Amino acid sequence: MQRRQFLALTGASVFASALPAWAATDPRAVLFNWHKLVLELVRHTATYSPPVAARSFGYLGVAGYEAVASGAGLRSLAGQVNGLQPLPARDAGAYDEGVVLHAVLSEAVQVFFGNTGPTGQRAMAAMRDKLGARMRDGVAADVVARSEAYGLAVAQHIEAWSQSDGGALVKNMGFPRDWTLGKGPEHWQPTSLIVQQQAPLLPGWGNNRGFAMPVGMIPGAGEPPAYSEDPDSDFYKQALEVYETSKTLTDEQKVIARFWSDDPMLSPTPPGHWVSVTLEILQRDGSDLAHSADALARIGMGVADAFIACWHDKFVYDRVRPYTYIRRVIDPKWETLLITPPFPEYPSGHSTQSGAAAQVLTAMFGDTFSFDDATHVDDGIPARHFGSFWAAAEEAAVSRLYGGIHFRAANDNGLKQGAAVGDYINALKTL
Repeated sequence: MQRRQFLALTGASVFASALPAWAATDPRAVLFNWHKLVLELVRHTATYSPPVAARSFGYLGVAGYEAVASGAGLRSLAGQVNGLQPLPARDAGAYDEGVVLHAVLSEAVQVFFGNTGPTGQRAMAAMRDKLGARMRDGVAADVVARSEAYGLAVAQHIEAWSQSDGGALVKNMGFPRDWTLGKGPEHWQPTSLIVQQQAPLLPGWGNNRGFAMPVGMIPGAGEPPAYSEDPDSDFYKQALEVYETSKTLTDEQKVIARFWSDDPMLSPTPPGHWVSVTLEILQRDGSDLAHSADALARIGMGVADAFIACWHDKFVYDRVRPYTYIRRVIDPKWETLLITPPFPEYPSGHSTQSGAAAQVLTAMFGDTFSFDDATHVDDGIPARHFGSFWAAAEEAAVSRLYGGIHFRAANDNGLKQGAAVGDYINALKTL
């Protein structure tokens, strides 16, 4: 189903015609369609910066997985991921797995994306009503009631768990109202004229509870190059690389920079990009329900933990952006291809979460799994082909150098940090 069709979900009659023909009997329709709608909701919710969106993808993935796991005999994530207590047990009697899953995701999406605007609210209501009616069609009333009650209980359990992670409430779109800038030229300085962005985004996000990373054991990106304005220093050379690359960008490099930019309110955000890739592969290959729910839970938790790890280090090192350094030290008139985000430079969020995603997806699908990434096709940006998940992650990382957003060390070390995050996700047992 194309993105434009989801934009039309505010009309019930349009929605009914947009559903796959097998939606009435196959629970995968519930899993895929709710995740696809969520990728749209992210585009239309101003508070969903990449870390916030990643958190929601993580909880939505776990909610869907637990709904499927209890009916398929899979191992619960309770007791494996931080703070998740055993989920409600099923009562005696028959259940319809599609109805259970729809009940879970209907509630979970409303909770984790409930602050979206009127268009998103109408889309959620249309999905809930129309897809719900299709899943209930032909199912005995007592089975529907039992399935929906159980699904709601699972969703509420996940919601209650989420409230204690430190990220449930985001004030002022994530920008602190009071902030003291670091003293010294090595520290982050605002690069935007917007008043709100004179403080950095979500400075406390790195203190949140992760999913699979042990509490107090966040994988670090390592020390960045020592700050220096000496032309012989590593730091200056990395800045000069960004500057000189910006002056000789090829058309292909510009395409790469824009393909991976994934700006909030204009895209599903960087974590949504990897969720989109995962959905495309699962649907293309006809993956079964258990494998699909497992993959979406792992990719959601992976990008969520990656942003916590990355944001922790961003505010440990509080590093200056290329825009600030290059204009002060090399060329006062220099401009970047992409807009510099309002938070410290090191490490790269795109790189850390892409490293985590590549590590997780490689473990699930293989080292040389090739795929086409059509995330932005509906926006007029052609799909790109990759021979492996790590090839895609490495391109996502270097795209930030092409865009003038990051120095090379932030990209390279961000990928390594993400891989370490991914290892924790891969250690979870679901079978």
